[in-house]
Order: sequence, then C-alpha cells, then structure tokens
Amino acid sequence: MKTLSVRWAKPVAVLAILGLAAACSLPKVGPNKREIFAGSVQKEGDAFIVSVNDRVTRATAVVPALGFSQSFKTANQLTSDTIRPGDVLGLTVWENVDDGLLAGEATNSTILEEVQVDSAGYIFVPYAGRVRASGNTPNQLREIITKSLEEQTPDPQVEVRRVAGDGATVSLLGAVGAQGVYPIERPTRTLAAMLANAGGVTVPPDIAEITVTRGNQKGKVWFQDLYENPALDIALRGGDQILVEEDTRSFTALGATSTQSRVPFESQDLSALEAIAQVGGLLSLSSDPTGVFVFRNEPAEVANVVLGRDDLQGAQRMVYVLNLTEPNGLFTARDFVIRDNDTLYITEAPYAQWSKAISLISGGLTPFANVATLTGG
Repeated sequence: MKTLSVRWAKPVAVLAILGLAAACSLPKVGPNKREIFAGSVQKEGDAFIVSVNDRVTRATAVVPALGFSQSFKTANQLTSDTIRPGDVLGLTVWENVDDGLLAGEATNSTILEEVQVDSAGYIFVPYAGRVRASGNTPNQLREIITKSLEEQTPDPQVEVRRVAGDGATVSLLGAVGAQGVYPIERPTRTLAAMLANAGGVTVPPDIAEITVTRGNQKGKVWFQDLYENPALDIALRGGDQILVEEDTRSFTALGATSTQSRVPFESQDLSALEAIAQVGGLLSLSSDPTGVFVFRNEPAEVANVVLGRDDLQGAQRMVYVLNLTEPNGLFTARDFVIRDNDTLYITEAPYAQWSKAISLISGGLTPFANVATLTGG
C-alpha cells in the first residue's frame, strides 16, 4: 500500500503544480474576491468595501419617493357647471324698454350666439365690456352681466347657457389603451377614472408610473398607489398632461450568473435575493455564494451612516458584500434593497478555476490516464 502511495505521489504533485499554473492564466468572468478586496480604501484603493448586515440593510433601504404635492391633492373636483376657457356660450338679453341698448326696434330681446370664452377666461358683451367667465357658473355669470348692464338700461334680464363643448380637457400619452385628448366630464373628473376611460395602462401595473404635468408643476405616482391610497386620486384640471410609462430603473448583472446584461426592475422594491433570482440564480458548478457583490455610487448622506462617519462629501464608491452561506445570509440578501444603476457581481468559485485547469490539462482522458501520461508511466 505504501508503494502505491509513493508511486502516485509524484504524478499527483505534478498535476497539482500544472493545475495551479494553468489556473493563473485561464480566462475568468471577472475579478475574484481577493482582487476586489485589494481595491478597498483600507488597501489604498478608492472603494469602501462593506459586509452587509441588518444595520447596513436599514441604512441603505432608500427607494424612489413618488407622490403629488399638496396643491395637487387639495384641488377640488370641477363641477359640470363651471365655465372654463374654450367653452362656447349663448347669451340672451331682455330689456324693459322699447328702444334698448341691444334690442332692435321690433323686439326687446337680443340673442348672442356662440360667444367663445378666450384662453384667458374672458368673453366680450356689448356695453358690459370684457367680462370674466372662467371659474363662474352660468348663473354667476348671468348676475355679473346683469349688474354691468343695469347701469345703462333699466331692469335687464339675462340668460346664460353653454352652447357647445366643455373647455376642460386633458391629454393622455404613453402606455395607455388609447392616447388622445379627453374632456373632463362628470364620470372622469379624477385621475383613476380618466385612465380607465382611456383603456387603462398597457404595461405591468406593478411597474407603471403615472406623471401629471400641470403648468409648471409635475407629480409622479405608482399606478397601484392610486387604488391603495385614495388621496393620490387627484381631481383633474383643464390642460393637465398625463403620461404613463414603464419603470425605467435597471441594474447590471455580471459574473457567474445565467444572465450577464442590463436587467429592468420587475417590481417597485427589488431585493438582492430577488435580483439574483431574476437573472436565473447562482450556477451550482461555478458561482461562489460567499462572494456576491453590489457595486454602487452611494450619496454621501447614506455612505456616512453606513460607515459611521460624518466627513464624507459627494458620491462614494461602495462595494457591498453578501455571504449567502452565513446563518442569516439569505435573510440579509432578502432585505438588502437594489437601486437603480447598481451592478450585481457574483464571483466565480475557486473550484471552477481548478476544474478549468484540470479540463485543460486532462483533455478527453481519464485522470489516471493523464497522470500516467504526464509522468511517462
């Protein structure tokens, strides 16, 4: 037995040396753990390398803050009686005299058809001048015109009616069932109702973003939040622009994974564990579960909290390390939040490089046959 051990000791040693030499020059999917740690600030590199724990997950759990401003949320719904720019009105004025300001000789009434409310919200009425119509109901406008005319003709009677159209419209763009310009009507005075009127969203609801532009103001919410938080279902205003688009956030997956590419988010909140699953999970024969890295440019306010400092300024290069083999490693990866433009890198297991070396040396022969070949036996 001793003779057999001595006999194989030399070829095995030769094989190990050749394997190590080959492994040094074999192609790799990227840097290994040792090479990444060599770039740390502690070793005069330019990146902070941080092992992820519960404290780090809490400090880095920053997600996009979407919502509407208070002015959006407190705006009252438009009523169907409110006159707005673009409306077309009809006016009839009765005068209690035979020879009135407006009426002809044979009648004591004057009809003004198709009076357009201009973009500033005004109409022109003879002898009353330029009168503000927008924001008033037809009855309120009637009282305003009556008051203006009664100084020039005794006891005028005025009728105001909406002839055509509703000047309040919104435009819907992007990933909706039917893009276009829609009037604000009784059933569609709120954002959710207007989206439903346009055929709903055509992208996955989980990652659909709704942007409303009103004048120089802009607000953005998640589509699902409209139904989970009624306060976000804002009342619409004429001229609102509503854009529906898919979440544009993404991360880059590299290393020993099934997919090496730029990967879009599939949910509002994406954890490291979900990101790994999204790219096909770890490869059983090549991925190193102790070497899962997340590369990120971290804002100074977050980096200071993570590192327990207060002197950092500007974005900092951070490398977060996840070890899935630790007792709570999967829980930590489940709680660690992936952010837009992160790079998820999974290192290759040492065994994978060794296997490459052995394969390169042995070719198609069996290990024992190759040992014999290498030693001339």
